[in-house]
Amino acid sequence: MELSNVSAPAASSTRLRLAQGLIVLFHITGFLGLAFSQDKAFYLKYTPLTLLLSAGLLAAFQLERGLLFWLFVMQAFLLGMVAEVVGTNTGLLFGHYTYGATLGPQYMGAPWLIGLNWVITTYLAGILAAYLPLPWWGRVLVGAALMVGFDLCVEPVAGRYDFWHWTGHIIPLRNFRDWALLALVMQLLFVRTPFLKRNPLVPLVYLVQLLFFFGLTLLNG
Repeated sequence: MELSNVSAPAASSTRLRLAQGLIVLFHITGFLGLAFSQDKAFYLKYTPLTLLLSAGLLAAFQLERGLLFWLFVMQAFLLGMVAEVVGTNTGLLFGHYTYGATLGPQYMGAPWLIGLNWVITTYLAGILAAYLPLPWWGRVLVGAALMVGFDLCVEPVAGRYDFWHWTGHIIPLRNFRDWALLALVMQLLFVRTPFLKRNPLVPLVYLVQLLFFFGLTLLNG
């Protein structure tokens, strides 16, 4: 019994370190390739794999993956996809933009993976905010701010790497306004869905992704 009690935490710690290593490895490889390789297309084609890997590992380390957790995932995915379809086809949300080929297959102009990206971004920011000793509305505000902060790091290089392209190559201020509004809705959904908000992998994933895009922005001036 004592051996079992000791080995279980050790095995859990080993799995966490392995997952953290994979996250860091994929992002460092991608960063070096996009920043310095002459064949950036080779590294860009692995963007969907990196996104799916991150999502899978985050799900694996989510404590208690019950029905309510998957309900949140489904609702956030659908809400994100609807917003992106409306945005790409009407310009009523975010502004006028089109998606490139990097994020893979699309539905009505919006990649399926962008819906997953909304889930991941909402989840990462929500988990980080959940660690703070704040009332629920405070966590909603902090989570939304973390989401907008992430978008601020991605936007400057999105067009360069064929994620999405703005009409006239100018990022409109309304993009950040609408991002903030949708982020508030997403965080409200996250906070009000009663599942355990704990995941030991989240801090590293958020930090690595933030540094990844911030570093690319600095290098591309």
